[in-house]
Amino acid sequence: MNGLPLPAWGLSKARLQILEFVTAVTADDGPHYVVPADRIAVFDNDGTLWSERPVVQGAFTIDRIKAMAPDHPEWTATQPYQGVLEGDFEAVAASGDQALGELLMVTHTGITTEEFTALVGDWIATAKHPTTGALYTDMVYQPMLELLAYLRANDFATYIVSGGEIVFMRAFAEEVYGIPPEQVIGSSIETAYEMREEGPALVRQPAIDFVDDGPGKPVAIEHFIGRRPLICFGNSDGDHEMLQWTAAGECPRLMGLIHHTDGEREWAYDKDARPGGLESALTEARERDWIVVDMKNDWTVVHKYAADAA
Repeated sequence: MNGLPLPAWGLSKARLQILEFVTAVTADDGPHYVVPADRIAVFDNDGTLWSERPVVQGAFTIDRIKAMAPDHPEWTATQPYQGVLEGDFEAVAASGDQALGELLMVTHTGITTEEFTALVGDWIATAKHPTTGALYTDMVYQPMLELLAYLRANDFATYIVSGGEIVFMRAFAEEVYGIPPEQVIGSSIETAYEMREEGPALVRQPAIDFVDDGPGKPVAIEHFIGRRPLICFGNSDGDHEMLQWTAAGECPRLMGLIHHTDGEREWAYDKDARPGGLESALTEARERDWIVVDMKNDWTVVHKYAADAA
């Protein structure tokens, strides 16, 4: 395997399927050749490109509440803030979706996009996973980093299409994944143009603009990319419609699911998980022979920090 593409994928069937597909669509004298302009590959982020336990944006939200708390003494007796400050996340969950949305609005809005990007950048530069102690940016999946690089070396444009908030992901995606901001698609918060004394600003408003999950993902792909993907990878039923949309294309396509089967090096979960529930997409993947990546058996190393330490 030394020197060959995708070494962290071992000798898995998934690796062979990927290599055969890319070879087929990039051979300019072959029957399945696809011009570079149409070589679009889309990836979910949480649970597909990096670990989603805990969800990194959720960890950022918690830390922001704690940082803002000295200016809001009333939070110590008000849910869901009290639960966050006391580490009582059952109380936070019991507050309901509306209260959870309130946490998001308080921590993600009321400032400019530049200010928010700086906050995320400063936080993620030092924030560490509570279980492994590794930086969140080192909790990315080494095999997926290899896949992104391999696809770009073969003239694919790689996109993130995630339920995560778009500006949050853009703050680190280029440095972590090599994916520039214009190729990051996600859920969005309403933003307004304001002329301030110091000049024009884009200010984040306390309202959701678009949710990039489930059926919203193919809609966003059409809206932002305008081409049906040639390759699509996800890990949950929230990616099902994006996978179906990719599979419906006329020429050969490659669809893949990351199945979290490794309870030692990562976490083992699927249909009953929240987040990361995987049932309907997994059923269709097996019926239609999409790639199902068995994390435990297909990947020789899981996270970047483990690969760096080897």
